[in-house]
Amino acid sequence: MTRVTRLTAPAPGWTAATDVVVVGSGVAGLTTALRLRAAGLKVLVVTKAMLDDGSTRWAQGGIAAALGEGDTPEQHLADTLVAGAGLCDEEAVRILVTEGPAAVRRLIATGAAFDQDAEGEILLTREGGHHRRRIAHAGGDATGAEISRALVEAIRADDGVELIEHALVLDLLTDAEGRTAGLTLHVMGEGQRDGVGAVHARAVVLATGGMGQVFSATTNPPVSTGDGVALALRAGAEVTDLEFVQFHPTVLWLGPDAEGQQPLISEAVRGEGAHLVDADGVRFMVGRHELAELAPRDIVAKGIMRRMAETGAEHMYLDGRHFGAAMWEERFPTILASCRSHGIDPVTEPIPVAPAAHYASGGVRTDQHGHTSVSGLYACGEVACTGVHGANRLASNSLLEGLVFAERIAADILDRDAAGKLTPRHEPHPSPSTPDREVRRVPLLASEARADIQRLMSRGVGVLRSAASMAEAVGGLAALAADHPGTGRLNSTGKGESPQVETWEATNLHLVATALAAAALLREETRGCHWREDFPDRDDVRWNTHLISRQHDGVLTTLPQEH
Repeated sequence: MTRVTRLTAPAPGWTAATDVVVVGSGVAGLTTALRLRAAGLKVLVVTKAMLDDGSTRWAQGGIAAALGEGDTPEQHLADTLVAGAGLCDEEAVRILVTEGPAAVRRLIATGAAFDQDAEGEILLTREGGHHRRRIAHAGGDATGAEISRALVEAIRADDGVELIEHALVLDLLTDAEGRTAGLTLHVMGEGQRDGVGAVHARAVVLATGGMGQVFSATTNPPVSTGDGVALALRAGAEVTDLEFVQFHPTVLWLGPDAEGQQPLISEAVRGEGAHLVDADGVRFMVGRHELAELAPRDIVAKGIMRRMAETGAEHMYLDGRHFGAAMWEERFPTILASCRSHGIDPVTEPIPVAPAAHYASGGVRTDQHGHTSVSGLYACGEVACTGVHGANRLASNSLLEGLVFAERIAADILDRDAAGKLTPRHEPHPSPSTPDREVRRVPLLASEARADIQRLMSRGVGVLRSAASMAEAVGGLAALAADHPGTGRLNSTGKGESPQVETWEATNLHLVATALAAAALLREETRGCHWREDFPDRDDVRWNTHLISRQHDGVLTTLPQEH
């Protein structure tokens, strides 16, 4: 019998039961929970920090949908396919753009208030890669915060939604047939549900967000440690397109040694007319692409990196001085306050910017209904790979993807429940009587390994990649996991560090980083946001395909998709 691979963790000290567990409290997770609750299913929402602490609240620019006069889903489709550089699933994109407008209107009905003009029409702006104004925004540049507020209020108003905050998801529970039967998690805090517990459920929805903490500098919050992707890999689910990490081109540059979450300067600033310039004031994106500063993000990030290399500069500048104080204060109050808190006033001086890790276009592989390759396990939002983004996400499609595919997941779960096809309620496998030999426990890395992983990935698998840089990263990651004397990362018994949040997170980051680096090293071309210095051209003959990562009995493999 194949062994179950799980993190080293204490046996569950408490249990709970529900119909569906939703892991994550961003737009994808909370939308799924609300739709399931509306139909009467029992739902338990698990979130790693507080209910409103996910990545959604940090989204500045907005949500893209064909809502404006003259715009159509077909035009939105075309822009998305161009940005995806040949690897989008066209049918998935068509679902996104055709179902998107109605989904946004349902979000408004839930309570989200978008900025409007004097006639009460939704104000729309433009971002990179879009040929029309189709980005709805709220509070100027606080769209994610407004969406999060509305959804959190709706969740809290429903007494039927059970909530566990400050909980790190650990591993999937399965029945004897390998179907999803719940999960294990660790609750950080006090009370009856303190420590490791098990939730028995008929379906699990992963909406855990991104993996930006794999890199030293990112726009992602500290909780974005790839826990959902790591859980899926250990459970045997397929993961795809991990090499396509989008580096946002305009992140506030805080110095060469800045680490952790960095302030984002929304693409909407360029959408409203700000210019990218070098230290001499030259608009270097003009002539590089027909859309100049509003080219797709991978092109702008590459343009910035090339100009930095040409001039020897550590950053470029985003110049919006011509906006004037009133526009900055009304349209971009959050960004204005963030810049000023770091001693920069965009009203009177250009903003120093450089690319930083922002969004994972890949993730847990799903179909058009959110199914993963493990029965009863669903994924949506940034943790998932629906095929919408291809090799490079189009700006502001992420909130829309979370919204649209969350609704599709909820509809599928309800249909399967009505047809009696959900996993029946029974004891998960392995039960307490199952021999320990059937469970392979993953040794845990020390919490200090997190910084080592981030440095290896930033140096070797960042914006600029080559075989040499990535081989160094792959070797370094392997050394961290090996019980070599002097690494200081596993204890003297070779059994790993003691189970705790920091060691679980470091171990998850290591697994995700290893899979990401392997895929990036294998893909010998430049496509979308995957930029190889040693293979500078797109190669549709060899690489117009997806790379699939799987873990079997603790062994990770990455191979091209079988046709």
